[in-house]
Amino acid sequence: MVDSTPEIGRSIVAGGLRTNYHDMGSGSPVVLIHGSGPGVSAWANWRLALPMLARTRRAIAPDMAGFGYTDRPAGIRYTLDQWVQQAVGFLDALDLERVDLVGNSFGGALSLAIAIRHPGRVRRLVLMGAAGVKFELTPGLDAVWGYTPSVENMKAIMGWFAFDQSLMSDDLARLRYEASIRPGVQEAWEAMFPAPRQRWIDALASDEEAIARIPHEALVIHGREDRIVPLSNSARLASLIPRSQLHVFGRCGHWTQIEHGERFVRLVDDFLTEADRES
Repeated sequence: MVDSTPEIGRSIVAGGLRTNYHDMGSGSPVVLIHGSGPGVSAWANWRLALPMLARTRRAIAPDMAGFGYTDRPAGIRYTLDQWVQQAVGFLDALDLERVDLVGNSFGGALSLAIAIRHPGRVRRLVLMGAAGVKFELTPGLDAVWGYTPSVENMKAIMGWFAFDQSLMSDDLARLRYEASIRPGVQEAWEAMFPAPRQRWIDALASDEEAIARIPHEALVIHGREDRIVPLSNSARLASLIPRSQLHVFGRCGHWTQIEHGERFVRLVDDFLTEADRES
């Protein structure tokens, strides 16, 4: 039986991996890279933002290796190098010479690494609740990366993400739990961030001297009440990246794109539209 879910979009081979992705709208391309929650996919992360951004530009969101409906070949190692290779291969496969990048959490660390290693492929950079510099493992992130499958555990995990706990419905928890127990998903999850977990934060971090040389305009966004990645992370990134600005959403956890969806998209779209006018 074939899965029937909005999480399945189009498919293309990127960096040797059959990659599931969503592609909406037309015009200047923006690629959105999801975070690393259990059972996450590009669609789960960006389902609200994608159609709104697609009103003014081409909005594209891939499932990175180990997540969603992208292939999980036997023996694959989930490393920053592997994810960068897949992401650049994805741009090549879609014949996208230069894109704007929007990265959430883990996706922020990956977007940062792409901008450092392949600066010519990036026009502007948006980092939302991003990892990418070293910080002390938070209880929230330790709980998320240590998830074991059950509806109760998924609901508890999701409680760490949002400031507004009314967003954490039983139906949503069950939906994300079911996504987390699809064949191969939990095995990939357990291979990605096993304890002790501080080492994986460090492994996702880019060299601070390299961050300080980033030439791109960057918009750094964070929720003030984020309990997964601390606000100090984005303050550090904004202090390092020369052409950056920092925007903090109050009454907001790690889910800026969901808790403040329309305001988040408006902020991002205005930032990218400035570059459209300059080109």
